[in-house]
Amino acid sequence: MSHEGPDLEYKESVTANFLKTVSAYANYGTGRIIFGVTDDGETVGLMDPRASALDIENAINDAIKPRPDFHLAVDEGPSVVTLTVLEGQDTPYLYKGQAYGRADSASVPVDRVALGRLVLKGQNRSYDELPCGREALSFGVLAQALSEELNVSPTDLNVLRTLGLYTDRDGYTNAADILADSNDRLLVDVARFRRSEDEIAERHVIKGVSLLAALTEVMTVFDRTYTYEKVEDTTRNRIETIPRAAFKEALANALVHRTWDVDRPVQVGMLDDRIRIVSPGGLPEGLSREEYLYENVSVLRNPIIAGVLFRLGIIEQFGTGVRRILRAYQDAEATPRFHVYENSLCVVLPTTSSLGELEPDERLILGLLMPGISCSRKELQQASGFERNKVIRAIAKLRKKELVRQVGAGPSTRYLRA
Repeated sequence: MSHEGPDLEYKESVTANFLKTVSAYANYGTGRIIFGVTDDGETVGLMDPRASALDIENAINDAIKPRPDFHLAVDEGPSVVTLTVLEGQDTPYLYKGQAYGRADSASVPVDRVALGRLVLKGQNRSYDELPCGREALSFGVLAQALSEELNVSPTDLNVLRTLGLYTDRDGYTNAADILADSNDRLLVDVARFRRSEDEIAERHVIKGVSLLAALTEVMTVFDRTYTYEKVEDTTRNRIETIPRAAFKEALANALVHRTWDVDRPVQVGMLDDRIRIVSPGGLPEGLSREEYLYENVSVLRNPIIAGVLFRLGIIEQFGTGVRRILRAYQDAEATPRFHVYENSLCVVLPTTSSLGELEPDERLILGLLMPGISCSRKELQQASGFERNKVIRAIAKLRKKELVRQVGAGPSTRYLRA
């Protein structure tokens, strides 16, 4: 039998403990519980599987609120019962007043933030449309942007209603608070490093201002760091060591699609050879890694904020951010990298001359690593003709520059182009 995991659990008998897992599957994703099987996957069977199935059904109906969708299958051969719980839309699904989620093969109570997100999911609402609870907000920065881009002025309540920033029932929304001239929010933490991330040359912690003002401030630091003018003959040319369009798109998307219910900033790390942008929150529910990277699919976590920035021309068509970043690098040797984690997203933008600045040993090792195909140190050593220590040094440098990542450990260690 398969091992237990996030969507599979074994129960040797029917006890109330399985109801935590029912809550978890209904809240976060369809899963199965097989009764009559030990934790090790050994089938021991149930004394009366049909009676057990009835007990399971009654327990769910009595204990899980609201009632989730599920179905039961009785196999009298090995005397087991399979319970399949479907992910529901009426979240949160509670057992004894508590919502549960999965942590690998265990069902654990969710924290306050996760519970709030389940409530929003069940109401089919987004965080940015909730009332912010503030009564007096000013929108000077937004008004100027609307005037310049859309010739809309002044920013009265009718305009704010149209943008989704104000409702007659609840007043100002969280989106309004985020776009207002002042607030209590931590927006962006910008660090410009010297030779390594141990040496900070410049730091900007941007908080308490409009999201639009934060964008402008970060772009100012970018222009000062990664653009310069070069005179060739009688022509003055603007040089961008990192495509400005790619950085602006990555930064705007990080702010638009981040989670705002946690007090963490978007982090922007600026180094000589790359920029790393990390936004709080993994992919929105309903969006897979493949869809995010390759299919131009967009699931809007903050649709009101996204709509305002779309109207202002700061972001373009929804779901095309990755494609637009890649397009900005189409004539460069270097390639942007996208890392998807459970609780964050990371975009790494290398300087367009990053690969040209690699040492010959590094360039050769990197060239041996084909996209999506991992190699062991021994395989790289044989293919390159380098001695063992030379390969190890080259890999270490490439990993530090985030061009290569390690997969596995010990004898099974392999390396993959990032």
